[in-house]
Order: sequence, then C-alpha cells, then structure tokens
Amino acid sequence: MTQNIEIEFKNMLTKKEYERLIESFKVDTNQIFSQENHYFDTPNFSLKKDKSALRIRQKGLTYEMTLKQPAAVGLLETNQPISKEEAKMAIHYGTLPKGIIQRLIEECEISFSDIEYFGALQTERAEFKYENGLLVLDHSIYLKTEDYELEYEVENYQDGKKIFYELLERFKIPARKTENKIHRFYHRKYKQTNQNES
Repeated sequence: MTQNIEIEFKNMLTKKEYERLIESFKVDTNQIFSQENHYFDTPNFSLKKDKSALRIRQKGLTYEMTLKQPAAVGLLETNQPISKEEAKMAIHYGTLPKGIIQRLIEECEISFSDIEYFGALQTERAEFKYENGLLVLDHSIYLKTEDYELEYEVENYQDGKKIFYELLERFKIPARKTENKIHRFYHRKYKQTNQNES
C-alpha cells in the first residue's frame, strides 16, 4: 500500500493541439503506452458525492486499485496492488478486494458492498520529464466517445501552475476548465443512462 498527494494541472486539447504537442516534443510511437482504468461507485454515486473516486488500473501485466480523496492541496491517492484474479472478480462479479481501501471507504460511511462496476476507459499515454515535473499527453476512449488531454504532475503547486500556464501560452492553447477522467466518464455514463431511460 502506498499513499501520496497528487498535484496536477490539466487542460483538454483538440485533436490538432494534441498532435502538435506530440510533434513538438518529438514523441515517438514507441513512447506511447496503453492503460485501462476500470471505475467503480455505488448506484447513487456516493463516492462522487464525497469528491472521491475508485478505480482499478491495468498497466501491462500489473493491476492496482486506487482511491482518490480530497486533500488540502490536490488529492490523496491510496494505492493497493491487487492480483489479476482480484481484478477479474471486481470487474466481472462486483467483488472488490478487502484491505486498506475498504477501511478508508467505510470510514466515510459508504458501504463497501454497495459498490459496483461502472465501466472502462482506455488511454493511450505519452509521459516525459518537463521542467520540474512530469508532462502527460493522453488520448482516451470510453463509452463511445474520445478526448485529448494535457496533464502536468508536480510536487510544488505554485511552481507547477506557473510552468503549466506558460506552456499553454507558448503553444497558444486556451486554458479550459477540465474535469478529471473519472468525472468525464461519469457525465458520459449519466447522459447515456438517461437517454436509455427516455
């Protein structure tokens, strides 16, 4: 189990902006890797209401369950390594592995047994060091839609903010209000669910 504070800046991109950044930073196709996020919540979005998020991420042959919770600055991330079998049980049967994440969720008075599988988001990701942080270019595909995003992960909020906005300015990319992937996924799922019901 690991815990860390995640401080990141993000901005949605158009396909053209994404391609321009890939080209400008000379990102080679072999630098782009795939990862799949599987999202979970209760039927009435209890985690989302608590400004938290639960996912299982498959990266190559490894699996990790992550709970993101609000912190004074950024998000507190709790990571719990899990086996392929545990991931399969969670995704196909809604049986989540026990451990530290279960305890943290139940401390928020959310029933762990009420949590169910919501769906998957596939990301093609390129990441590399930039200034004092990690620059990430993502192309995500989920629920019959796709989007492009720039992320900048840092340890110092003020320095990171300055570098990030200077980068946007340098490439003439407008600053856009950007929600994280899980919220974009939820909005899309909510929209689809309501369309199916009407």
